Amino acid sequence: MQSANMLLKKIVRSSVLPFAAQHGMKKDLFPLSRTLSLSLCLKQDNSCTPSEKLDLDAWKKVMKSGLQEEVSETVSEPQEPSSLAAARETLEMWRLAGRSVPEKISEEQLKAFMECPSKSAKKKYLRFLYLKELYKKNDKRKMEEKRERKLEAQEQTSKTEETSKSPFACLWASTMDKAYNWRAAQSMIFGQPLVFDMSFENEMSVREVANTVKQLVLSESCNRRSVDPFHIHFCNFKDNSLYHTEFLKHYREAWGKLLITVTDQCYTEVFPKDKLIYLTADSPKVMKSFDHDKIYIVGSMVDKSIKTGVSLARAKRLGLETAALPLEKYLLWNTGAKNLTLDQMMRILLTLKDTADWKKALEFVPKRKYCGFVNKPVSELKKTLDLINTLKHGKRQQEVQKEFAKNYSKK
Repeated sequence: MQSANMLLKKIVRSSVLPFAAQHGMKKDLFPLSRTLSLSLCLKQDNSCTPSEKLDLDAWKKVMKSGLQEEVSETVSEPQEPSSLAAARETLEMWRLAGRSVPEKISEEQLKAFMECPSKSAKKKYLRFLYLKELYKKNDKRKMEEKRERKLEAQEQTSKTEETSKSPFACLWASTMDKAYNWRAAQSMIFGQPLVFDMSFENEMSVREVANTVKQLVLSESCNRRSVDPFHIHFCNFKDNSLYHTEFLKHYREAWGKLLITVTDQCYTEVFPKDKLIYLTADSPKVMKSFDHDKIYIVGSMVDKSIKTGVSLARAKRLGLETAALPLEKYLLWNTGAKNLTLDQMMRILLTLKDTADWKKALEFVPKRKYCGFVNKPVSELKKTLDLINTLKHGKRQQEVQKEFAKNYSKK
């Protein structure tokens, strides 16, 4: 009996244990009941009866069934189908070839790619996915840049708030405001009057009235900050008008504290007619110099449709003197109308009042409207401009070139 047990141990060690060690299945190769029965047989004492025998055929069947179960468990693990794997390999090959292939693609998109009927359709579908992914990346990048700009703006505003809260800056701003207000108060007593005619509300749309008020606000601020400001008069101003509502939007509570004169009377009732001069671009008379004893009137009107003659007709109806700025005398006028904005007129008049220099004053005219300042006599410049225009239009070019060669030397 002992010799049989020893033989059985040798068989188990030589056959089963190396196989289990090779496949890593010392513990999981056999079920619990089988290992217990085997260990009982191996560890059996001499008291075991000689009639008990181990059935090797049954033990082999049990080993084969365990191996089949382990193989079935390993095979039953989920694996990607071969068609999807092949599609992913083709996509990777196309990406390496430099084609427009998205970096990330889902299973649904991969199935849709496989269902495409032709190669061109597959290319178009991948191109669509590639552009979609690219747009998402660009949107993400733009959002990050916007977030960074917002943070930078917040930092700058915080810095400016810190500087504005400094006592020196606050003291400087308050003292300058007091100085500007003091000049404006002095101009209301000793300054030269400047009238804005506010009777053109019916000639404009609501948008044009809003633009007019914006220009008047700029004119008032420019006048208040000048060295010798005008005494501004708003004549023909009616309460509860469009002008009034727009001024309240801009100034709010400060509207009643402005150092200007607002009246519903006409300027002919406030000032003598012989001192009034209506400035309009349609006037046949040209303003030669600035007169400190006169009272200039500016029409408060923004005409997008360029309604010519409206302010001139009003001045003639009232029997007032008119004048136009000498734009053609000092500027090589290019294109566009000669109507200027109200804030530009204010800057020109303030510069004329302080310096009496037309060249400095007319620098506030938009540069898109003129080519430069006049340096030669006007008659010669007109001749050259006429010749250039005829050459541009192509009318009798040879004759014009001969006349040009005769009249002007090579120098």
